[in-house]
Amino acid sequence: TINLEFVSANPTGPIHLGSTRWAAVGDALANILEAEGANVVREYYFNDHGTQIDRFVNSLLAAAKGEPTPEDGYAGAYITDIKDQILAQRPDALDAENPAEVFREIGTELMFAQIKESLHRFGTDFDVFFHENSVFESGEADRIIEQMKQDGQLFESEGAWWMRTTDYGDDKDRVVIRDNGVPTYLAADIAYHKNKYERGFKKMINIWGADHHGYVARVKAAMEALGFDADKLEILLLQMVSLFRNGELVKMSKRTGRAITLNELIEEVGTDAARYFFIMRSLDTQLDFDLDLATSHSNENPVYYIQYANARIFSIYRQVAENGDTFDMTWKNVVWNKLQEERELELIKKISAYPEEIQTAAADRAPHRIARFVYELAGLFHAFYNNCHIIQSDKELEEARLALVTAVQITIANSLAVLGISAPEKM
Repeated sequence: TINLEFVSANPTGPIHLGSTRWAAVGDALANILEAEGANVVREYYFNDHGTQIDRFVNSLLAAAKGEPTPEDGYAGAYITDIKDQILAQRPDALDAENPAEVFREIGTELMFAQIKESLHRFGTDFDVFFHENSVFESGEADRIIEQMKQDGQLFESEGAWWMRTTDYGDDKDRVVIRDNGVPTYLAADIAYHKNKYERGFKKMINIWGADHHGYVARVKAAMEALGFDADKLEILLLQMVSLFRNGELVKMSKRTGRAITLNELIEEVGTDAARYFFIMRSLDTQLDFDLDLATSHSNENPVYYIQYANARIFSIYRQVAENGDTFDMTWKNVVWNKLQEERELELIKKISAYPEEIQTAAADRAPHRIARFVYELAGLFHAFYNNCHIIQSDKELEEARLALVTAVQITIANSLAVLGISAPEKM
């Protein structure tokens, strides 16, 4: 059983481009691990505690009062939308004993519902939503911190409490409790990951943005200090995304005034193209997303090229049926040695490599390998189609080639399925 935590975007705004890449890569990796026989628990860490949530709430309150957005707050049409929904549910919200608490509770719930809906549209769903706030409300974070103090794993300096993460390979010691008594993110991370270990997973994989690289050593150090096997926790760092249209960098969303959102991307390019483009490069590679290419219906667009191969095979089936030819679709009586052409043998070799590709992609945490594999398979099929007549007078050869293209279709469909992409029968 593997716990795979990914996306985990703060519920302070819609899912943006970087988090969308995490959604596509994480979901594809989960599918690949499942194809290898693992039981994968997809988990979303819901950051509903701390300074960013306070800024989100203050932005909602300002909007409700008709005041300007706070200097460190969040702007955009979505803030107005959520404010309106809160006031529709609680017309007395601003007159409540604690308006901020009302806006916090309802606002984060509404924002998170939007995030889950967007991810569902993108074909990414989760088994577990773990709330950061729960480790504070339950007192678990405080208990762990006190335990670490008593065990000598934390030390006090300049009014703050620090962890000796340097004892475990970190480049410097880290603050866990600030001098004002407020816990740092590390305090929540310690409580959260301790909870993960205690749930008994064989392996835990986190997909984080590359900007979180500094947190890797400190979280693993904390787990080791608590007596857990730090090697069970694997953290993958995913590089960011740049969006291009007409060769120019697209920085802002016209609708929200912030980064391009997942919903906007789905509306413009569709789920299939978006998922393929996010997955097709390795995790540690910066991704340039070409909107023009993703929306084009041409062989230059890799996802169109692959899906067209699948649709082309179904068009062959329709042509065979129109000719009145019938074959045993179990392919039990195929004369396989009829397949002697170089194009045919290349296809057979490529198909036979699929199980190993899945194994390697799982072991290396490399969904992009499957994206590349199915693109190459589609290319080999198109070359075969253009050079080898399938429907012909030699019925034994026709049947063997039909069996071959059926094997191609199954492999394309399986490959696209683990990437979370559809395999259309018509285009």
